Amino acid sequence: MLENTEAGAGAAARLAEGAALRSTMDISDPDDWLALDAGVREVAWYWPLPLPAWEQSAPLPADLSQLDESRLALALCHRDGRIRQEALRQSVRHPGLLPLVVIRCADWAGPVRELARELLREALDVDSALALTPLVLRLARRDRGAAGADELGRTLRQASREQLAILFSASDRAVRRFAYRLAVEERLLRPVELARAAAHDQDTVVQDLCATAALSSVTDEHPYEEVLAPLLSARNPRTRSAGVTALRRTGRSEQAEPFLSDRSALVRACARYVVRQQGGDPADWYRKRCAAPEDPGLSPGAVVGLAECGERVDAGLLRPLLMHPTAGVRAGAVAGLRVLDCTDVDRLLPLLDDSAAGVVRETVLALLPSAEQLPADWLLERTGPEPPRHVRLGAFRLLDARGGIVALRAAVGLLEDSDGKLRTWAAQSVQRWRPTPGVRRGDAEVEELLDRCGHLFSDYVLRRRKWEAGVGR
Repeated sequence: MLENTEAGAGAAARLAEGAALRSTMDISDPDDWLALDAGVREVAWYWPLPLPAWEQSAPLPADLSQLDESRLALALCHRDGRIRQEALRQSVRHPGLLPLVVIRCADWAGPVRELARELLREALDVDSALALTPLVLRLARRDRGAAGADELGRTLRQASREQLAILFSASDRAVRRFAYRLAVEERLLRPVELARAAAHDQDTVVQDLCATAALSSVTDEHPYEEVLAPLLSARNPRTRSAGVTALRRTGRSEQAEPFLSDRSALVRACARYVVRQQGGDPADWYRKRCAAPEDPGLSPGAVVGLAECGERVDAGLLRPLLMHPTAGVRAGAVAGLRVLDCTDVDRLLPLLDDSAAGVVRETVLALLPSAEQLPADWLLERTGPEPPRHVRLGAFRLLDARGGIVALRAAVGLLEDSDGKLRTWAAQSVQRWRPTPGVRRGDAEVEELLDRCGHLFSDYVLRRRKWEAGVGR
């Protein structure tokens, strides 16, 4: 793989010596073709400007008709537009150079660009278009690259569903988006196939495109049951939310109730909409479940859902759940109290020692606005080496938000922590640190702490920090 222009210049030198294209680069990788195109013109930028390295040792002849495939590839990328134009005329003898013809379709020289587009129209068929799709779409991002994408679309509209399926599993998400848009426009996929694509693809654009197309193309031959099943069972929340919203349209609103406790806030919101449209009250549904904490079916989504649509009085149902045996429910209760703006510092502070990292993370988010009111010494004890990593991290985040000398003290203490990420975050905190009004001017501890981490600053910045704190003068 040619990782950059410099690597492309090395490939150009090997091609000039007679190496075959396939042994020099990965001809299936669009990045390699683009790197070669840039590498052929790569020169060292000093005066006088020399020729590219490959051209100094093996310049191109005046008659390009005698060139083999390797050296014709160099001519197709040459800095001189007249040479590129003549090389295009010779390229019909070497079908393997079609990717470079595609690149020349976005050339900055008009005559070269027009000739390349004419040659591409003549040479492109379905099979070659499928192979060139990643490169064409990459070039479509350039100012003059849209013509190649238009020609690609016209050619692939003649492709069958089986031929186009090669692109559905491409690693490049731009290729998958292009292929699914084409399939939707040409009605090549059945609604159930579109629903499965929405459920399994990792790209949000493909998910939305296929889910919308699947629901809008349902017919008597392909009933909603076949389409909704993949959507409602999808792992990604955008697809599940599309399926839940469609339940109302299909007269199946009662099936939305189980999704009120979904792990995704988006899906919960869609489920609440559907339930309300049929006359239900999502808040009452949540209250019944949170009022029975011993119910093994109580989920974190139901706990947070109550806060999303409830009132501050519902905090009374969430507080007992702070001691629930299930970590997810405890974390959901903390998050719910934060949403309701009912964070009780005395109740939440003990949860910083929770064994579950998710609970500590939610507790920190809830306590951040009250960081200045928290006991500094108590938090400093939890940044020592004994507590678990998630506890040290949570305590440090709160101390960092608090600022002042305790934040500097905690950060300097974590510079030698066993966890690499914590050390990095501590170093960043030290570099951001500024004295606050609560720091006593001329405090010897500040000077000592800054000296301990002096390696993180330049001499000038260290002196500046000390001057701001009124020490070291």
